[in-house]
Amino acid sequence: MPTFAVGDRLLRQTVLAGGGWTAALAAVALLGAAAELLLPAVLGRAVDAALDHGSGWWAVTACALVVVLICVDTLTDLASGFGAARATAGLRRRLLRHLFAVDVRATRRHPVGDLVGRLVGQAADAGQAGNAVVLSIVAVLPPLGSVVALVIMEPVLGVTLLAGLGLLAVLMRAFVTDASAATARYQRVLGTIAGRLLESLTGARTIAAAGTTPREEDRVLAALPELDRHGRRTWGLLARASARTSAVAPLVNLSVIAVGGYALTAGWLTPGELVAAVRYAALGAGLGAVLATLNHLVRSRAGAHRVAELLTQPATPAGDRPLPPGRGALRLRGVCVHAGDGRPILDGIDLDVPAGATVAVVGASGAGKSTLAAVAGRLYDPDGGEVRLDGVPLRDLDDAALRRAVGYAFDRPVLIGATVHDAIGLALPADSAAPPADRSPATPAVLRAARMAAVADVIDRLPGGYRTPLVDTPLSGGETQRLGLARAFAAERLLILDDATSSLDTATEHRITEAVLGRAGGRTRLVVTHRTAAAAAADLVAWLDGGRLRGLAPHRQLWADPDYRAVFQPAGGGS
Repeated sequence: MPTFAVGDRLLRQTVLAGGGWTAALAAVALLGAAAELLLPAVLGRAVDAALDHGSGWWAVTACALVVVLICVDTLTDLASGFGAARATAGLRRRLLRHLFAVDVRATRRHPVGDLVGRLVGQAADAGQAGNAVVLSIVAVLPPLGSVVALVIMEPVLGVTLLAGLGLLAVLMRAFVTDASAATARYQRVLGTIAGRLLESLTGARTIAAAGTTPREEDRVLAALPELDRHGRRTWGLLARASARTSAVAPLVNLSVIAVGGYALTAGWLTPGELVAAVRYAALGAGLGAVLATLNHLVRSRAGAHRVAELLTQPATPAGDRPLPPGRGALRLRGVCVHAGDGRPILDGIDLDVPAGATVAVVGASGAGKSTLAAVAGRLYDPDGGEVRLDGVPLRDLDDAALRRAVGYAFDRPVLIGATVHDAIGLALPADSAAPPADRSPATPAVLRAARMAAVADVIDRLPGGYRTPLVDTPLSGGETQRLGLARAFAAERLLILDDATSSLDTATEHRITEAVLGRAGGRTRLVVTHRTAAAAAADLVAWLDGGRLRGLAPHRQLWADPDYRAVFQPAGGGS
C-alpha cells in the first residue's frame, strides 16, 4: 500500500485512539457549538422583550448560555489534552515496537536523530489528530448554522452570508493544499538536521581532538537555510490565509448588516431579529477558528505521514516453533545477502557448525564476516537460503526462544539498562535478570557471566558495585567490551562474537578466550576475528573471500596457503 494511503489510514486510527476522551471532546464541542448558535437568537428575543417591556427570562437564558460557553472552554482543554496524550502514547508505543521488529538494515537507512524526531515530534503532531478533526468539524457548524438561522429569519440574509462563506471556503482549500506540502518538507529537513546533530554529539571527542568544530557546525546546520525557507513558507501561507479571511470576513459581515438594515426598515425584521442577524453574521464570517484548526489538522496529517513511512517497512515475521532438545548445531545452506545496490555480500554460503564446536570466521575487510554473524543468529534474514539451529529454521523459531538460545557480543557494544546489573542481565530470563531483593550484590547468573567475561573485579571496584548506575560508571573501551561479553554469555546454545575482544589487552583476552573456548555448558561458538591466536585455538576456521566460503578447515591446515596468511597481515580487519 502506498505510504500516502497508509498515512491517511494511520491518521484515522489515531483519531479513534483518543478513545473516550475524543468522544467527550466531541460532545462538549457540539454543546458549545449549539450554545453559540442559540445565543444570538436568545439575545434577539431578549432585546424584543425589553422593548416591549416583556419577560426578563430571555436575558437570564442568555446569561446561562454564556456560562455554558465558559464551561465548554474549560472542558474542551481538559478533554483535548487527555485525548492527545493517550493517542500520542499509543502511537509512540506502536512505532517503537515496529522499529524493533523491522530488519535492522531498514532502520539504518534513517539517521538515529531522524528516527527520534519522528518518534518524539511527528508522533506528537499526529497524536493531535483527534482534536484537530473534531474541532475542525465542529468549527464549521457555527457558520453553517448561522446560514440556516438567517435563512429561517429572512432568506435574503442567508443567501448573502452563504455567498461570502463560499468565497472563504475556496481560500481555505488553497491554504490546506499548499500548507500540507510545506509542512511535510519542513519536518523532513528537520529530521536531517537532527540526524547530523546526533552523529556529531556521538563523535564529539573526535571532533574536538581534530579541531574541526566550526566545520562540523557548518555541516550540521547546512540544511538550516532550507529549513528556514520551508518554515517561512508555512507561516507565510498561514499569514496570507489569515489576511484574506480577515479582509473578506468584514465585507461579508457588512453585507449582512446592510441587507438586515434594509429588512428592518421594510418591516421584515424586528429590532431583536436585526441584533440576532448581526451576531449570526459575525459568527458566520469569523472563520479564524476554522483556519486555526485546519492548520493543526495539516500538521497532524504531515506527522502521520512521516510516522507511516516507517510503519510501511515490513516487520521481520516471527515464528512460533519452540527449540527441540539440542546443543546448538548451526547449519547454513545457500545463504545469500545483497547490498542495497544489488552487490552480493554473501554468495551461496554453505556452512555446518557442529554442536559444541568453535568456528572462527576470518577474511579480509569486506569479505562478509559481520554479515555472516548477523544472519547466523537472525539479526536479520538472508535474501536467499536458509539458516537452521538444531534442525529448525530460524524464521520459524519463537523469538523469545531464539534470543534465549543465541547470544551476541560486538566490538563496540551498547550497554542498556539503569545499572551495571541491568546491562549484564539484559538477555537473561526475567527471574534471573531482576536485581536481587536482598543485600546480595547480584543474582547468581549475573555473577557467573561477569566472572566468565573477566569483568567481576572491575565491577567490585565501582562505588555501588553491580548496582552502580551506568551513567556514573567510567569504563574504558576494553571494560565496555567485557560487559558486552558478559551479557552475551547468557546464551544457552550459540554464542556469536563479532570481533568482541579487539579492545582487550593480551592477558585479559587470553582469560576470555579460555572461557569462550572452554567446554563448560557445551555451547556452540561462532567467533569473528582477525587474530591468529583466536583462529588457531578454534576447532575450525571458516575463511571468507569476496562473500564466498573459500575454505573450512583447521587453522594449521589453512596456514599453508599464502592467501590465507595474508588475511592476518595488518591490512586485514573486520568486515
